[in-house]
Amino acid sequence: MDDDDRPRSRGSEKDYGAASLLAGESLDSYSLDELDARISLLEAEIARVASHRMKAAAHMDAADALFRPKGG
Repeated sequence: MDDDDRPRSRGSEKDYGAASLLAGESLDSYSLDELDARISLLEAEIARVASHRMKAAAHMDAADALFRPKGG
């Protein structure tokens, strides 16, 4: 099982793992190149999460259609 497939514990609303750590980190010591690299990594992660969300929504829609009452 890949790390991405493992279930994660769900803590408080503020507990989003690495994202919450990144949000609190000071950016003062980063160079422009380092900030650009960080932005690229974060944009790639946003795209990955958005893709996974779309797949989950499609799965939910398929389940809803399968179990929706017939007729009416």
